[in-house]
Amino acid sequence: MTMIFRFPVRSFIAGIALLTALPGALMAADGQAQTDIARVLAGIQPSENSPLQVVAKDAAFKKHQAFMDTSWKQLEDKQLSKVRGWSSDNVKQQEPTLYYLFSGPDYLYANAFFPKAKTIIMAGLEPSGSIPELSDLTVRTANNELNGTRAALGNLLKHSYFITSEMGHQLSRRKLSGTLPIIYVFAARSGKEIKDVSLVALDREGKLHAADEPGIDSAAKGAKIVLAGADGEEQTIYYFKTDLSNKGVQASGFLKFLEGYGQGDAFIKSASYLLHNPGFSDVRDFLLKHSAALVQDDTGIPVKYLDANWQLQPFGTYLAPIAQFRHAQQPKLVDLFKKGSKGPLGFTVGYRWGKPSNLLLAVKAPPRS
Repeated sequence: MTMIFRFPVRSFIAGIALLTALPGALMAADGQAQTDIARVLAGIQPSENSPLQVVAKDAAFKKHQAFMDTSWKQLEDKQLSKVRGWSSDNVKQQEPTLYYLFSGPDYLYANAFFPKAKTIIMAGLEPSGSIPELSDLTVRTANNELNGTRAALGNLLKHSYFITSEMGHQLSRRKLSGTLPIIYVFAARSGKEIKDVSLVALDREGKLHAADEPGIDSAAKGAKIVLAGADGEEQTIYYFKTDLSNKGVQASGFLKFLEGYGQGDAFIKSASYLLHNPGFSDVRDFLLKHSAALVQDDTGIPVKYLDANWQLQPFGTYLAPIAQFRHAQQPKLVDLFKKGSKGPLGFTVGYRWGKPSNLLLAVKAPPRS
C-alpha cells in the first residue's frame, strides 16, 4: 500500500556557514553570516556590511523580495496573526519544550502556536542538508536559488502544510538543498536571528553527537539551530530526519533523546493520520505520557486515547477526513464537536483548505498529591 504523507509548511533551501566540527564536538558557526543568508532567502535585506549586499542589489533579489513581502503580508493577515491570537487566548501555560513530530521543517506554525517554547523538537522524512557558506549565494547563483525558494513555498502560501511526496524532489534540486533553508526562511520572517547552527546525530542511546563524529551509526540525523528574538531570548530548534514508526524509533534512539526533556507540550497537524496506526503506537504513547497540553487537528492522536485525565476543548468544525483518509473518521470526535465546539477558528489548518477547520486542545490534569 502506498501511503501519502503530508506535512505542514513548505520547502526551501539548505542551511548556512561551515560546521567545522572536531570529532565529538559541536562547533559554533558564524551566526551573523547565517542570519544574512536566511534574510536573503526570506526576501529581507542582509546586514549593512554583509558580503550579500551585492546580491541584495541585484534584480533577482528585488523580484524575490517583492514576492515575499506581498505573500507574507497575506499569510500574516489570513493565518499567522489569527493563530497567535488563538494561542494567546487558549494555550495559557506553555511548557519550555514543544514536541512537534511529523512536522517536516514547519518551524513557522510551531512558533506561531507556541511562541514561548525554549526548545522545539521537530522530525520528518527529509534530510536537513548541509550548511552552506556565504559563497553559495552569489549574483550568478542567486536567481536559481531564489526561484527555487519561491517554488518550494507554493503550498505553504496556499495551504498550511507540505506534501512530502513533492518535498523530496523540491529539496534536492538545487545547490542549497534540504530542510535547513526552509527553517531559516521561517526564522527570518519570524524576526529571529541565527546564533548558531550545527549538524548532529543521535546514537542508539539517544545521546547527541556531531554528525561527522567517527563511529556513530545513526538512524536520526539532523541539525541544531539556536535562534534569538528581538528581546535576546534564545530558542533552540532540533530537526531530525528519522523514521517515526515503531520499528524506526526502536532502532534510532530518538525517543530516548526526547525522554531527556521530560514533560512538554505537543503539536500535531496534517500528519496523515499516522497516529491512528498501531505501527506508530510508540510515538503516540510517548506523547500521551509526556504532554502537558496537546494541540492537534483530527490527523493527530485519536480522541479514544484521551481518557478522563484530559480536559478536551474542541474548536472549529470537524468534517469527515478527505477521501484518501476516509478510514480515519472518528464518531467520538463527531459527538465531541457537536456538543462542545467553541466556535469557528478564523484560520485554516489541516487538509480541507478553505473549508471549516478543527483543532482540539487537550490539557492533562495535574497529578494528585
